[in-house]
Amino acid sequence: MQRAWDNAEEESMDPERGGRKARPAPISREERQQRLAKVRDLMGCERLDAVILEAGSSLRYFTGLQWPRSERPAGAVIMKDGGICYYCPGFEASRMEAASPVQGEIRTWEEDEDAADKIAGFLRDRRAAAGRIGVEGTVRFFFFDALRKALPAAELTAADPVIVPCRAVKSEAEISLIGYAMKLTVLACRATLGRLAEGATPEDMYAVSVEEHRRLGVEGGMAFLFGEATAFPHGSPEPPRLREGQVVLLDGGCTVEGYHSDISRTIVFGRPTARHRGIWELEKKAQAAAFAAARIGAPFQDVDRAARKVITDAGFGPGYRVPGLPHRTGHGIGLDGHEPYYVVEGNTVPISPGVCFSIEPTIAIYGEFGVRLEDCVSLTAEGPRYFTQPSPSIEEPFA
Repeated sequence: MQRAWDNAEEESMDPERGGRKARPAPISREERQQRLAKVRDLMGCERLDAVILEAGSSLRYFTGLQWPRSERPAGAVIMKDGGICYYCPGFEASRMEAASPVQGEIRTWEEDEDAADKIAGFLRDRRAAAGRIGVEGTVRFFFFDALRKALPAAELTAADPVIVPCRAVKSEAEISLIGYAMKLTVLACRATLGRLAEGATPEDMYAVSVEEHRRLGVEGGMAFLFGEATAFPHGSPEPPRLREGQVVLLDGGCTVEGYHSDISRTIVFGRPTARHRGIWELEKKAQAAAFAAARIGAPFQDVDRAARKVITDAGFGPGYRVPGLPHRTGHGIGLDGHEPYYVVEGNTVPISPGVCFSIEPTIAIYGEFGVRLEDCVSLTAEGPRYFTQPSPSIEEPFA
């Protein structure tokens, strides 16, 4: 197992300990041009003439443009043969022009017009209105419906086959940003856990975690679960106040230049019982088995199978049954906190260098408690590398 960093590096990041470690540089314009070149190569393989993006993380990934998604469609069209066309409401044109790191034509629509008609006009000008057009998977149905009406001669199809392979494989710059975010979240979590107090609510502790992240210069926070609620992956509707002897589960992260961290830890507020310790150790064993299965060329489902086998062999499950592991073992991470590729049964995509994903099997026991340990990895040619060192023990959440 590889250590993610040492104490000297950690101190260099904490401003209250004299830290001045430089924040990694944002994604460069040159890298965005490389991304556009790659997606255009893939568009050629998939016979796509254009790809339509709405405001969101894929738009930011390829163009650097950060734009809020609202009822007024805005985004970009990437052409296989070169060029980008941005589209937005007419009153937003100057703002979009100033905010777009990658240059492109801008076509606007007024409030009594349809954005899809403007995109269709651009594609007609580029002789692609009857072509094969990829539509990003997060495009909302009302806009997709307008596009297919405005482009009756086009073949509209999913753009995931060209977008996902680009975004899933991270560059060195992306891995540096994710790693920096992870390390800041560890610092924030350590400080937050030091402020646990009897009678606190999950909301109290979330507020503390937000404060600790902000102290480090980033926006982020950790969701807290106490007691029986820890058996539910996203909590229960009746969060209790913390009391001695309860299991505490925290999960969350922050963003650095849009790139996410994601970490989960499980401890006991007070002295753990033999039952707590036994389930915690089983969870740690499942996480280690998943890490060992994360090898270049292996399908993602093998990582899920490895973790699930440890839990099933101990008498839990099988499958997604509870007591046991009720969800997938992990998810990709990057500009979205959860993104492809997912670590789940049925995902036969082979693991490749540069992919980054979480390893977070859970053991959920309704009526008692749950344990989840989550650390993310990046895949190198030599195998997986943890961004954050796994928890050494139930008493020591961070190495």
